[in-house]
Amino acid sequence: MGVFSRLGTLIKANINDLISRAEDPEKILNQLIVDMREQMIEAQKQVAASIADEKKLKKQLDNELQLSSEWEKKAMMAVRAGRDDLATEALNRKQQHQDLAAEYQKQHELQKRAADQLRTALRQLNQKIEEARRKKDLLIARQRRAEAQKRIQETMAGFGETSAFEAFDRMSSKVDRIEAEAEASAELAAEMGSTDLDQKFRDLEGEAGASEALLELKRKMGVVEEQKEEAEEEFDFEALERELAAVPAQRGAGSGQADY
Repeated sequence: MGVFSRLGTLIKANINDLISRAEDPEKILNQLIVDMREQMIEAQKQVAASIADEKKLKKQLDNELQLSSEWEKKAMMAVRAGRDDLATEALNRKQQHQDLAAEYQKQHELQKRAADQLRTALRQLNQKIEEARRKKDLLIARQRRAEAQKRIQETMAGFGETSAFEAFDRMSSKVDRIEAEAEASAELAAEMGSTDLDQKFRDLEGEAGASEALLELKRKMGVVEEQKEEAEEEFDFEALERELAAVPAQRGAGSGQADY
């Protein structure tokens, strides 16, 4: 399990180094995932080496067991031939290989147990890296959202008494005031134009009243019929129409001056 201990120490050192540099969190998370995958590859190599050692021990164990069996057969052959001395030597060789086989058996069991543990740890490490990769996307999304909220708060905090929003409100009030003044000027001009027109008609009515009085006098004097025709011929209706037409023009001129 030493390989995973070294792996954890190395990853922790990389994390501390990245954090101490205070880089962009998104870059840090991406780099950490890259580092984890690189260390995962290194761990896979170490696990593969451990499995290879296990297989090597198993092969040596099988070889010693085979040699032990062969020397036992040779001992039996020597006994049949009446060579007890050779049989004894063969049995000694058999025992040596049995002793080695027992040692290889012990080492193989330990190595196999360690290799199995490394396989399990490697699978767990791979799962954690995949989980970290998924969480990385969530952390990046949270980090971006937090930065956006921070920028908004900083922007809102920067709006003082002379902020753009207050300037906009003041300009809106100014436009409202200008519109109100324009409407008041238009109403005043309309009232003045209407007064001038009324006065003209009152003057016209006064002139008509004077004409009636003069006509009454002439009727008493017996000269009404002659001058009636002359009055009808001399009354200038075109002048009256021009005078009436001039009234709106005067109103427009008065409105323009009031706006100015």
